[in-house]
Amino acid sequence: MPIPPYNRRASRAAVAALGAAGLIALAAAPTAFADEPAPELVIGGIEPISGLQPGSTFDLPGTVANKGTVAAEEVWVTYAVTRGLDFAEVPSNCRTQQVPSYDEMPERWHVVCGFDQAVEPGAVYTPERPLLAKALDRAFNDELLVRVGENDPGADENGTVPVAGTAPAVKLVEGQAEGEGSARVVIVPVTSVNTADYQVTGAELKGRVGETVPMKVEFTNAGPAWFMAKLGEPTVRVMITLPAGTSVVKTPGFCKPKGKAYQCGMSQRALNEGGREPYNFQLKIDKRVEDAKGSVALSTEARPFDPDKANDKADITLDVTGGGPGGSTGGSTGGSTGGSSGGSTGGSTGGSSGGSASGSGGSTGGSSSTGGDGTAANGGNLAETGSSALPITGAAAAAVVTGAGLVVIVRRRRAKSLS
Repeated sequence: MPIPPYNRRASRAAVAALGAAGLIALAAAPTAFADEPAPELVIGGIEPISGLQPGSTFDLPGTVANKGTVAAEEVWVTYAVTRGLDFAEVPSNCRTQQVPSYDEMPERWHVVCGFDQAVEPGAVYTPERPLLAKALDRAFNDELLVRVGENDPGADENGTVPVAGTAPAVKLVEGQAEGEGSARVVIVPVTSVNTADYQVTGAELKGRVGETVPMKVEFTNAGPAWFMAKLGEPTVRVMITLPAGTSVVKTPGFCKPKGKAYQCGMSQRALNEGGREPYNFQLKIDKRVEDAKGSVALSTEARPFDPDKANDKADITLDVTGGGPGGSTGGSTGGSTGGSSGGSTGGSTGGSSGGSASGSGGSTGGSSSTGGDGTAANGGNLAETGSSALPITGAAAAAVVTGAGLVVIVRRRRAKSLS
C-alpha cells in the first residue's frame, strides 16, 4: 500500500493530556463497550539470531496472526534494530527512519510497513518476501524489536524525516497456523562475531603538599564493535586506586568507594566504537610519599571479545614538588585580597589559594544564571568582580546597628513607663 503522508508525533505533554482524556472517556463509557468484538493482532516466529559476521545480510522472519473475533482492516508492522544493524533493502510500502540515542535508549533504525489488506480471525500471515537486514562492521550485541498494530504508529519525533523504500512492495500471504504468536511486541537479541578493544588511560599528577589537583582518567572502547549492556546487567566496571598520600575532595558520578579503591561505571548502558567515558576526580595532596603511585584498571571478569589485555591497566603517578603549598602564603594572600578584584591568581601558591576561593564564588554566581544574555539571577556582580561586596556589607552592618539602637530605645522607654 502507498505510505500516506505522515505527521511527527505531538509533544509528550500533549500525548499525556490526550491519554488522560482518553482514560476519562473510557471510564465514562458503558460496560458493554469492553465486550465489543475487536481484532487482536500478534507477532510470532521471531527467535534470537546469533553467529552473524560483520558485513553479512540476513532475513528478518516473522508472522502476523489475528487472535480476535473480527478482521483487522489493515496491518502495520514496525521493525527496529540497534546501531550495529541496518536494513539492506526496504519495500516501497515501508518507510525508514533513523532515531538517535535519547532517554538512555541507544541509536537505532526503524522501518514501518503498511499492509492495506484484511487479516481474518484465526489466520496466520507472513510477508511474501522477508525484510532483508545486514550486520555492520560495528555489530556485536544488538537487538531486534518487532511490533504489530491496526493503526499507523507515526514517526518518532526525535528521529530524522522518514524516507519511503524503493524496493518492490510486499503483501501478506496466509501461512501455517503453527507460526501463531502471542504478543504485540517482541524483542530478541541479535549477536555478531566481533571484537572490541577496551582500554584505560592513567594520569600524571603534580603539586605541593596541601594543594588540590585535578585527576582525569578514562575508559575507551577502541572498537571495532560498539558495546551495549542488556537492561538490568552491569556495564563496564573500572577500578581506580589513588596514589598514597592523597585523599578525595570530589568524586565523579557513577563512582563509589570499594575497599581502598573506587569502582566506576558508565553514564549510559551503551558505548560506541571510539567512545570515551572520563572520570574526573579532585585530589588533595596530604603528604609526600616516596614513589607514590596509583592505578586505573578494568575489573577482572572474563571478556572473550577483548583479546588485547595489555591496555587494561594504567598508572597514576604523583610528583610532589616543594615543601608545602607556598612559603610566602601571608604576603601573597594579603596582596591578592587587597588589590585583586577576586578573579586573578597570584604568582605564588599562596596567591593561587586566594584566587581559587574567589573563582569558586564566580562559579556559584554563574550557576545561578538563567538568562541567555549572561545575566546572573542571584548575586551576579558579586561573583563576577567582587566590587559590590563592600557597599552591600556596609549597608548590612548599618542596618544591624540601627536595629540594635531602636531595640535599646524601646526598652528604655518601656522601663521608664513601668517605673
